[in-house]
Amino acid sequence: MDRMIYTAMSGAKALAQRQEAVTNNLANAATTGFRADLMSFRAVPVQGAGTASTRVFNLEASSGFSREQGPVNTTARPLDAAIRGAGWFVIQTPDGGEALTRNGAFQVGADGSLQTSGGLPVLGDGGPITLPANAEVVIGADGTITARQGNQPPLQVGKLKLVNPPAESLAKGGDGLIRVANGDPAADDASVRVVGGALEGSNVNVVESMVGMIALARQFEIQMKLLSNVEQNEQRAAQLLSLRG
Repeated sequence: MDRMIYTAMSGAKALAQRQEAVTNNLANAATTGFRADLMSFRAVPVQGAGTASTRVFNLEASSGFSREQGPVNTTARPLDAAIRGAGWFVIQTPDGGEALTRNGAFQVGADGSLQTSGGLPVLGDGGPITLPANAEVVIGADGTITARQGNQPPLQVGKLKLVNPPAESLAKGGDGLIRVANGDPAADDASVRVVGGALEGSNVNVVESMVGMIALARQFEIQMKLLSNVEQNEQRAAQLLSLRG
């Protein structure tokens, strides 16, 4: 019975962890540029004094994130940009490092700097990008940013830093941003293409996630029934032993 309790308990715990990941994905189904989290089961030996070497936990662990392209929707907003195909925008984190994102809903800060919707500076090939005040901005397919003030001819004011590091070198942080695992800045990639006046939606498959949540709920219920059956068996065994006494 101890084995059944342990198996059901570890299974229920892993299912609860997976449901947390699915719930987070569904909560971000409408988040611009969001990348769905992927989860997988793995067995981890339990370590401790007096613990049997055969005891293992079933744990739910992140196996990265989905790299599928989300839907690209036209917004006609000059500061919006989406990446078509593989690639990332580069932004500066509060600690001065670099992070990657697919969220191209940019805005202009009070100091004229190009920022994400969360207020983080967007990096160009020469550092943070600054836009002229009250200028008409156009973002080109190669990430080039041109600005026109009044009747003046358009001038290039910067170029988005676009990168495409190997997928296996990337890791998703708790803040939802993507980083190169070793911490090194990613190199520019001229092959990355940008669509101006558009945004990429989340790549979460809502239907698939909802079906997954239903399946997880049913599996969790099975684990709870196993624990209930064990409890009933324990009570019956205790009654039989008391009669023999």
